Amino acid sequence: MSLKVKLPPPLSSELAEKTWSARESWRVFGIMSEFVEATERLSTIRPAVSIFGSARVSAAHPYYLLAEKIARCLSDAGFSVISGGGPGVMEAANKGAFHGRSPSIGLNIQLPHEQKANPYQDISQTFRHFFARKVMFVKFATAYVVMPGGFGTLDEILEALTLVQTGKTRKMPIILVHEPYWRGLLDWFRSTLVAEGMIGAEDMDLIQVINEPQAVVDAIFHYYEKRGFEPSAAEREILLNL
Repeated sequence: MSLKVKLPPPLSSELAEKTWSARESWRVFGIMSEFVEATERLSTIRPAVSIFGSARVSAAHPYYLLAEKIARCLSDAGFSVISGGGPGVMEAANKGAFHGRSPSIGLNIQLPHEQKANPYQDISQTFRHFFARKVMFVKFATAYVVMPGGFGTLDEILEALTLVQTGKTRKMPIILVHEPYWRGLLDWFRSTLVAEGMIGAEDMDLIQVINEPQAVVDAIFHYYEKRGFEPSAAEREILLNL
């Protein structure tokens, strides 16, 4: 004899909509908690440099080795290093900083095919929402260092350029590493975006292209040598409203 299980009746469309709305409202508290927890945990890491790049390169790849050297130079110079906390260039950045003088920070993200956190993190913070994570990359960064990468890396550099261009965050060095990789994109910026008036010619000055690890460190120090790393009162207000 088989048992028959009586299923509950399906929710009415009105009740389903109310249930969905309630879930959406409660989700706001989850987002809020991500911002609060991350802000508290990262509040002491300045000055810090956010490093971006491909998750798909191996530990033997030249981009990995270059990112590791840059991160080690930055860490030994007194900068905390922030990465996305995953494999590839993210791991290289954390590894270089982990073996240096200053903290290595990983801002990990939960993905459908879960990203595995690399083991080189003094501070590890996990996010469910990309936008909360992206705010933290900008909020605590003294500079952006961008290694070769894919869509995610392009998303980060364009986000930073947009925020600086529009005054939604303070100006800071935005450094692309390995000129041959970025040449086509920068040529397109000039030949199309500038030429057609989509950006101003002066907007190209927001970007620096540097190939050598120590030159990256020197460029950041040069940028801040006359004003110091601490945000001004006006910049703190901007970052508060980021």
